[in-house]
Amino acid sequence: MKRFIALAVSLTSSLVLSAAAQTTPSSAEQAPAKIAIVAFQAAVAQTNEGQRNFADLQKKFDPKRQQLRAVNEEVGTLTKQLQQQSAQLSDSEKTVRAKAIEDKKKQLVRDAKDAENDFKTESQEAFNGLASKVYDVLVSYVQQGGYTLVLDVSQKQNPVLYASESTNITKAVIDAYNVKSGVPAPPPASTRPAAAVPAAH
Repeated sequence: MKRFIALAVSLTSSLVLSAAAQTTPSSAEQAPAKIAIVAFQAAVAQTNEGQRNFADLQKKFDPKRQQLRAVNEEVGTLTKQLQQQSAQLSDSEKTVRAKAIEDKKKQLVRDAKDAENDFKTESQEAFNGLASKVYDVLVSYVQQGGYTLVLDVSQKQNPVLYASESTNITKAVIDAYNVKSGVPAPPPASTRPAAAVPAAH
């Protein structure tokens, strides 16, 4: 899940700030400021739909991950065999085997990198599509709640130095979106496969 959140960087704080701007009263009807904070990226990823999408993406890439693992194990086995049989092999045979192993390693790195890039791209696309829908719910929520300013604290560098937990509307936005989407909560983490992303070594 952390990786999924880390990949979600396309929507910035300015979007959430613009939502608050829509609810600012005119000078003729000034009202006390009502400020909230939201971890927007976390909110998107932690919705039932976000968790479902991420689980589906993991499932989609699992065969490729298993394939890469098998090739990696094959390279390890061939390398061990070459080391063990080195004394019995001619120089030419050792050269041939060593080159075959090196070629497999290079292909493994390329395939792993391609799989990782594909995973990142699809993760980003899935997040962006969902984020726009969650954003709409956020705007509706802050308008109905009469908020005058909402700050996104998703980014490492944000202007919020301190905020009371009572001003955090992240869970409220998640709950509101879950109700609107109708997507059921995912099964407990203990019953789901561990998250894994193909990666080059």
